Amino acid sequence: MGSLAALAPLELTPLLTPATPPPVPARITPTEIRQLLDIADGLHGWDNVHGGGGLIGQLSTNAMQWATRLLSVACPAPLRPEFLAAVARLGLVCGASRFDVYRHDEARLAFKIAVECADECRHWHLRAKGYSFLARQAIWIGDADDGLTNAEKGLVRADRLTASERAMLHTARARAFGRLRNAQGTLTAVGAADDAFAQRRPEDDPPWMAYYDVAQHNGDTAHALWDLAVGIEGGDCAQAGQRLRTAVRGHGPAFTRSKVMSCTKLASLVMFRGDPREGAALGHKALKLGDGLTSLRAADDLRELGRFAARHPKIPEAVALGERITASLQA
Repeated sequence: MGSLAALAPLELTPLLTPATPPPVPARITPTEIRQLLDIADGLHGWDNVHGGGGLIGQLSTNAMQWATRLLSVACPAPLRPEFLAAVARLGLVCGASRFDVYRHDEARLAFKIAVECADECRHWHLRAKGYSFLARQAIWIGDADDGLTNAEKGLVRADRLTASERAMLHTARARAFGRLRNAQGTLTAVGAADDAFAQRRPEDDPPWMAYYDVAQHNGDTAHALWDLAVGIEGGDCAQAGQRLRTAVRGHGPAFTRSKVMSCTKLASLVMFRGDPREGAALGHKALKLGDGLTSLRAADDLRELGRFAARHPKIPEAVALGERITASLQA
């Protein structure tokens, strides 16, 4: 209820109605900065729990349009760095929401606006997060080379970043190398991410990095190792599986989507390399956890799991899981 109350000054109805966007002020004041940050906080929480579709997606799109219009409004010089940082923060949240439902052009634009704003106000932490998102989006849509480039850009002046941020960006590098089936590059980047994470001091992190805890780190590095485990003959399944199990156990209710995606990847890994019956049980768990989730990324992971299950037509548990996945995705 606290996040919803924080949005009251903007009047949710006009913000959710594209034909009547909220008016922009004649001049940026601390009020607009507070509103940008409040919206970002609310969207961030709702997106992680419910996914980026439906009402959350609509709110995200219109909030970003409003923020973009604010960039053309006069802003007193003393407020400009704080204002740009607030726009950048909202851009990251809105971009993540759009990415989750494959509105890739909108997501990429939001991320780039965020990076540009962060660059102008010399906010290294927001800049790093922006390049991390650009890297992850590029990797997801099949451009691992561009993803690797963006992760490397994020690591520029790594001395200004916290250990958690360095771990986040090395993990993005690992995921790019994993998609490229570069085993040595993947393992080296995972090692660098682990080394950085071992130095993590949560009190040093900006508020939006609170998500990058033990569960998130294990889940992200596991996704990189997963590509090697299923894509390279003799790939190490044990390490990927162990990290995915840690992620599934560790993600709380505030990070439903991350928990579901790690559980689905674990089910696929076990279905492919281990006991299909255990994989089926994990798949049913992922379906239960993700009931009502509006994430297209999570849905695609389920489709992938369904394909792995289809490789076991003589195992009733795998067949039943495949049927349930099909029914869930058609609902």
